[in-house]
Amino acid sequence: MEDQIRACRALATRQGYDVGEIYTDRATSGASLMRQGIQSLLHDARQTQAFDVVLAHALDRLSRSQSDIASIYQQLQFARIPIETVTEGTIEEMHIGLKGTMNALFLKDLAKKTREGLRGRALAGKSAGGLTYGYRAIRALDAEGERIRGDREIHPEEAAVVVRILEAYAAGRSPKKIAERLNAEGVPGPRGGTWGASTIHGNLQRGTGILNNELYIGKQVRNRLSFAKDPMPGKRVSRMNPEGEWEVTEIPELRMVDDDLWQAVRSRQGTLVCAGTSVPVRDRRRPKFLFSGLMRCACCGGGFAKVSQDAFGCSQARNKGRAVCTNMTTIKRVDLERRVLKALEHHLMDPGLVEEFCREYAAERNRLQAASLAGRSALEQQLARARADHGKLEDAIVAGVPAEQVKDRVIALDARRRNLEAELAETTAPSPLRYHPAMAVTYRERVGALIRGLGDDNGLEAAKDALRGLVERIVLTPETDGGPSIDLHGALAALLQLATGGEALSRAEKATTPHGNARQVTDNDDEIV
Repeated sequence: MEDQIRACRALATRQGYDVGEIYTDRATSGASLMRQGIQSLLHDARQTQAFDVVLAHALDRLSRSQSDIASIYQQLQFARIPIETVTEGTIEEMHIGLKGTMNALFLKDLAKKTREGLRGRALAGKSAGGLTYGYRAIRALDAEGERIRGDREIHPEEAAVVVRILEAYAAGRSPKKIAERLNAEGVPGPRGGTWGASTIHGNLQRGTGILNNELYIGKQVRNRLSFAKDPMPGKRVSRMNPEGEWEVTEIPELRMVDDDLWQAVRSRQGTLVCAGTSVPVRDRRRPKFLFSGLMRCACCGGGFAKVSQDAFGCSQARNKGRAVCTNMTTIKRVDLERRVLKALEHHLMDPGLVEEFCREYAAERNRLQAASLAGRSALEQQLARARADHGKLEDAIVAGVPAEQVKDRVIALDARRRNLEAELAETTAPSPLRYHPAMAVTYRERVGALIRGLGDDNGLEAAKDALRGLVERIVLTPETDGGPSIDLHGALAALLQLATGGEALSRAEKATTPHGNARQVTDNDDEIV
C-alpha cells in the first residue's frame, strides 16, 4: 500500500498536481464496490468536487469488477474528473473494456487457484479456513525457517467447554439455557464474544454450530457450501452443495468427543418437534405472525421473539442473560400489530415529507437525465468518428492502396461501429417523472385495503406478505411506564411502489430491489414524533 501511494505521489509531482486527499481500502477485496475508501471518493466527486483528477497505481486498484469499474468511470466522467494511473496512463473507454475484462479473468483464475490450494490443505488434514472453537494453531517453522500453516491441536480449556455443551444438551438442557449459564459464568465464546443459542444449535444441514461440527469427532468436511456474490445487493451468499460433492477427511488426532455422546446429541436433535406440531425443530418455517423477525431491541440490537402465549420480548435478554441485555420489557402481539398498522396507514407517508421528497426526486431525475443525454452525445460522436475513419479507409482502397495494408484496421473500425450502434440502441432516456405529492393519498388507500385484506381468508397470506414488505424493522425501546415505545422504519422502495399504484413488494422481492429507509417514530397510541 505504501509503495503504491509513493508511486502515485511521484506521478502527481511529474504532472504538477497537488495531492489533496488519499483514499485507501486496506485489506479489502477489490471485487466489491462496498468499500469505505471508494465510496468516499465517489461521494466527494459528486457532492464536493474536492479534486480535479483521480490518480491510482493501476485501474484494478479502483475495482476488479467489470461492471463496477465501468460505473466508477461513468460517475467520474460525469463529474468531469479524469482518471490517471501509474501503469496505464490516462484512462479511456478502451481501458475500461480491455482492462476490466482482464481484471475479471484474473479474479476468476485467482479464485480457482485458491480453491485448489485450500482443497489440497484440507485433504492433508490441515485447516482450510478459520480456526474452529476448541482448537488452536500450532506455530512451527520448516527447515528453511518459513512458518508451517494450517496445523492445529486441541485447546484443552475450550475442548472442555465443547464437551460440557454437548453433555448438557444430550441431558435435556436447551441451547438457550446453556448459553445463559456460560454467559453468567463469564466463559468467553468463540472469538471472545458472548454465547447465544444459535451459536450452539447452529444449522444441522449446514454443519454449523457447536452441536453439528463433525471436526469434534475427527472428521473434516469440506465443500459442503459454495459461495457466490449476488450482483444486485453485492452481497456474498452461500448455497448447499449436493452431498456427493462433499470432501471428508479423517483426522483422528483432533477428536475430542466420543461416539456415544455424539450419537446422543444426534438422537435428541431428531426427536425435537415444534410445539403442537409434528414438524422437526430444524424444519420450522417463519414468520408465524405478521411482524415476526422484524422487531429489534433498542438496548442491544437483538431480535424480539415470542416469550409467552401472546407477547414478544428481547431474545438476547432471555437467551444470553442479563450480562448481555437487561431489557425484559414485553409487548402484546395484538397491541404491537395495532400500533404498527396504524402508523403504516396514517403516519408513515406524511404529506409534507412526501412533497419534500418529490422536489428532491425531481432534481435528481433531472441530473440523471442530463447525464444520460451527455453519455448518449459522447457515443454519437464516437460513432460519427468511427464511420468517418471507415469511410476514409474505403476511399484509400478505391484510390489504389492495397487492401492487405488496411484490412485489420477496416475490420477493427467496423467492429467498433457495430458496438457503438448497439450501445446507442440500448441507451434510453430516463422514464417520465412518476412521483407526485398526491401519492400519499394513494398510499393510505392502498395500505387500508391491505389491512382490510387481513380479515379475508382468501387474501390473508398475500396481504401479510405485502404489509411485511413495507417494513424494514421495528425497534422497541423500554419506557418507565412499562410498555415499550415503537420506532418504525419503513422500506422506501416498497412504500414508493405502493404509493404510485404498483403492486406491493413482498419481502422476497424487496431483497432484490435497491431501497432506502423511511422512518417514523411512535411514542404511544396517539402521538407521532
